[in-house]
Amino acid sequence: MQGKPDIRLVPSVVSGDPNDRRSIITAASIPAKKLGIKVPIPVSMALRMCPSLVIVRGDWEWYKQCSEGFIAICRSYSPVLQQFSIDECFIDMSLRCTRENAVAVATQLKDQVKSQLGFTVNVGIGSNKLLAKMASDFEKPDKVHTLWSEEVESKMWPLPVRDLLWVGKKTEERLTAYGIKTIGQLAAIGMGSLTRLVGQNFAVQLHENANGRDDSPVETEVAEAKSYSAERTFPKDLVAPKDIDKALFNVACIVAHRIRRDDFRASCVSMFVKYKDFSVAQKQTTLEQPSDVTAIILNAARKMLTDVWDGITPIRQVGLGVSRLTHESAMQMSLFEDPKMEYYREWDRQFDEDRAQYEDAKMLAYERKKKDDDLVFTYPDGETALSAAKKAIKGHPTYRFHRQNLPDGTSCFEVVEGKKQSKYKGG
Repeated sequence: MQGKPDIRLVPSVVSGDPNDRRSIITAASIPAKKLGIKVPIPVSMALRMCPSLVIVRGDWEWYKQCSEGFIAICRSYSPVLQQFSIDECFIDMSLRCTRENAVAVATQLKDQVKSQLGFTVNVGIGSNKLLAKMASDFEKPDKVHTLWSEEVESKMWPLPVRDLLWVGKKTEERLTAYGIKTIGQLAAIGMGSLTRLVGQNFAVQLHENANGRDDSPVETEVAEAKSYSAERTFPKDLVAPKDIDKALFNVACIVAHRIRRDDFRASCVSMFVKYKDFSVAQKQTTLEQPSDVTAIILNAARKMLTDVWDGITPIRQVGLGVSRLTHESAMQMSLFEDPKMEYYREWDRQFDEDRAQYEDAKMLAYERKKKDDDLVFTYPDGETALSAAKKAIKGHPTYRFHRQNLPDGTSCFEVVEGKKQSKYKGG
């Protein structure tokens, strides 16, 4: 798009900060993967593997737009869709096609994504979600693959055991040390031996998956959150307690805001620190009663910090999470409640208000759609649209606003720069 060489065709990666050798790689091109460069190794390690590696900064807003366009196309093929990640989803096609024409329909979907959005996708077709996911990871890019139940032995069993969904590095090490190097060998091992290697619950799942069995449905509704978390990675390792406390405060604000936004209170708070060698120390605690107050969550994390950090070793990353969520609004009154509690709650209310305005402005990038030659943005009401639009184009003094009514009577705000016009529609 910028007139430069296509970085998909050369060893290249995406990272948070291309100028920071400590930044983590979030995506790698196929030529880079062939050199052993994978997610999520540091940029410094990748550069040792390939000194001429091309490194670019990620663009989350653009990824979000691409993801929404991709999911919209997939949803046009079937309303029974479950999003698996920002660029993956499961589609129940049992009502749309048969095994005989499944490849033709999948090819049509793949080509539509390429022609309309400009990027390629792999489509995996299978008898269940597991097999469809495995098939989608076969040879790339821009391919359609099948993995029916009767094809498991010939197509899946010869693969390395690490290629099986949910098998991570530690599990792979345990299995290969026992002589299990392929998915077929994993499928054939007795349950007693597998249980001793990975534990009873995981053994059952691995045995079923290795044999191509998965009875989980395509869930069209997003399951209610069971936990919330946030983390912060530092450009340079931190050793000053005040800097680490500031980072802990920032992630606590984010997590507490999210549970208040979704009307939750949490009973369990956990936190972790990651050191420069990527080792992790973590701890969790239970609150006396469920809370959504930032100060309470933060203070719990501060107390645990002294248990997981010696106060000397440099810290690369800090994270905080909450779980055991409830919607219950009734809280026990305590005779010893912190007299500053009302201040804490008022502070949270102000933070939520400021955050909501920021998120409204970000919606301009997230909800952009092409309509004729205009860019149209939809908001719940006109005033929200105006406020968000102003913030989104702040720093672009050549733009000007004026209000107008569209032919259908809808009120909108129009942003004009030269001959280009962008309409921000309100209610």
